[in-house]
Amino acid sequence: MAITYMDLVEVDLGKLGAAVSDWKNAVDDLKTAAEGARKGMKAKSDKARWSGVNATVSRDFVTRTTKEVEDLHAEADSIYRVLDDAHTELAALQKQIRTAHAEVQERGIRVDDYGDGTVHCVYPHVRGDSDVHTEDENKTRLELEGRISRLLSHACQIDASVTRALAKTHGSDPHNAGHRSYGSLDDAEVERAVELAKLGTAMSDEQFTELNSILKYNARNPDFSTAFYKSFGGPEKSLQFYGLMSLDGTQGDDEQRLELTRQLQRSMGTALASATDPDNRSHLPAGWAAEFRRLGTQPVQLTPGALNSPYGYQLLGGLLRYGNYDPSFIGPIAEHIVQLHHEKPNFFMYNKPITGGADLDWGFNPSGKAGAGYDPLGSVLEGLGHSPEAAKRFFSDDMTPTVYNDDGTVKKGATLGYTYYDELTDKDFTWPADTLAHPGSDEAAHAFDGGPDALGHALEAATLGHAYDDPSPSLVRDAASAAIMEKVVQTYGDPENVREPLADSLGRMGAGYVDDLNWALNENEPDSLFAPATQEGHAQFGSSNAIKFLSSVGQHPDGYSQISVAQQVYGTSALDAQADGDRINQPQAREIVRTGAEVQGILDQSRADQVQAEGLAKDEAYNKSLAKKAAWVQFGAGVGIAAGAAFLPPVAAAGVAGTLIPVFTGAGQGALTQQINDVIGTSAETMQQDSANDIQAQRDEIYRAGQLAAGSPMTEFMDRHGIHSDREDFGQDLEEALNSGYTKGCNGENQHGALPKA
Repeated sequence: MAITYMDLVEVDLGKLGAAVSDWKNAVDDLKTAAEGARKGMKAKSDKARWSGVNATVSRDFVTRTTKEVEDLHAEADSIYRVLDDAHTELAALQKQIRTAHAEVQERGIRVDDYGDGTVHCVYPHVRGDSDVHTEDENKTRLELEGRISRLLSHACQIDASVTRALAKTHGSDPHNAGHRSYGSLDDAEVERAVELAKLGTAMSDEQFTELNSILKYNARNPDFSTAFYKSFGGPEKSLQFYGLMSLDGTQGDDEQRLELTRQLQRSMGTALASATDPDNRSHLPAGWAAEFRRLGTQPVQLTPGALNSPYGYQLLGGLLRYGNYDPSFIGPIAEHIVQLHHEKPNFFMYNKPITGGADLDWGFNPSGKAGAGYDPLGSVLEGLGHSPEAAKRFFSDDMTPTVYNDDGTVKKGATLGYTYYDELTDKDFTWPADTLAHPGSDEAAHAFDGGPDALGHALEAATLGHAYDDPSPSLVRDAASAAIMEKVVQTYGDPENVREPLADSLGRMGAGYVDDLNWALNENEPDSLFAPATQEGHAQFGSSNAIKFLSSVGQHPDGYSQISVAQQVYGTSALDAQADGDRINQPQAREIVRTGAEVQGILDQSRADQVQAEGLAKDEAYNKSLAKKAAWVQFGAGVGIAAGAAFLPPVAAAGVAGTLIPVFTGAGQGALTQQINDVIGTSAETMQQDSANDIQAQRDEIYRAGQLAAGSPMTEFMDRHGIHSDREDFGQDLEEALNSGYTKGCNGENQHGALPKA
């Protein structure tokens, strides 16, 4: 029976702790008894010169008795270790779930337990109440429901593992000690995971669910992950297992099996990253990486007599898509794959099965993100997108490439005539079509998007210092990441280089360096108010490159909306830092408003030009992207500020990715959070909507709404400090700065009136 919510909240783990202590005492006593038996009666028995019956019966009895005492010690030690680990883990989970329980009670939420490790949180009906709850209340309810379910599911997994381990340790014969012995709970969980994995595709959905549960909660544990991968017997066997499970799960239309296979892909990838990290106490031998490279271009037979076997890299690619990999492991693999593509662009694509366009999901990437999994280039770039340190090293100019032969061995003395950054960002680079769709079909229309999308993810990790989809990221910029960002700004300042699948990533990168983009528009002057106190982690783009980058990315709806919102957040924080009580640094406040308006003007000019070139339908895409950004407010996601950055979290319901934005040095964090939310909310309310049937009217509407967005930080600042533009010179100065900056950003082509009076 599964552990219930209230079980975990109320159970007295002190009793389990006492049992652990008792078992530890029993272990110590039995160790003494076992040593005494071995050194005492067993030693004397071995030395005795018995003959006749004593030579067999007595000596055998002494030997068996000694072994039984030793077995009792081993059994007690196993029980102690399993219970001790369980107590430690359950105590940590109980502490977290009691915190959640306190929040539940405080908010008057009822928790309904399904009895399967999941719960449902509801607000109970109150007589006379409308039962209508705010977005913030519903967001809190859903977050608590997810958090409690995760904690409860983990506790159930531990309970099941302990129950199984104790049963195997004790055995079924109460008169015979000495059965399965475990050095830790990890050992027991590894054993069960291996038992299930050996069933392969014959696993029932229930068994598959159990395997996924064990892997999910242990994948980041290097002791577990290393032992799990070693159990396969080597790299090739592990690839065979994954390949068979992947094809089985993606074949046909069994949605439950597909979801189970997706979970396996995530957990096995995460476990491989843990098991191959040399910094972990337990890790796989370095030879595994070399063997993976050797297998990369070799057919790996999944079934006896198979006519068309996948290459090792096609199988490994599915795993590399998940997990934060050490540079020493994924770096050489990424180098080898890029070099293979440079020499033989279609090597892996020639190995795709021919399905006639049927069952397009069939392959080695059950997640379905960025390809079917036959192209290892997209896969390894996704891996770099989750491995910031490896991605930074891979794209850095300071990295000396290692040249590899086709078989993955080092080509001694060889040099590479290109950098990986230049190779992959070349506008003429040929991306593989990672799909089983028939060429020319509707399904194949976006087949080439996966590669550029994965490249964008890898560049995000390299420049921002966190996995592109990290739900709780930190902005980690250093000299190397800033140098890569300088290249990104220069490369993608050319609109022909920006493919649509890259635009959202470029927008998030621009958002992550919006402080340096503002500094660049001040010509990177050392005395600029945007100049950083230290150069570490800051890029110098130069005004020309910054303008070209903003203009280029602004031609794409997702890039436009990312940087537009980021500028509003950054501008809000910069203005907040200029106020010290009633004292305001007026010259700097004016420059902040002017520069922020210039950024928005550049973006809006690009947007208007796109509407002019492509028609009104293009602007619908901009409005949809802006509507997604408004989801931060609509869904009450809220802004979190920590470590000098504001985080606009992902909103899955609206398809919004998280964005991390640096805030101005000196800005407070308390009131600033509300200010940013207010600014984003105001901008969302006034964002431009389709309101015209001709291009020129639509362009005018773009400029009107853009200027309102540019002015939203200023308007909030003026309202908060009681500044009136019709009565104060400073207020008029701010509005003039807004107008001049916006006009400059729009290249002086569009004159607009001032904002409505505050």
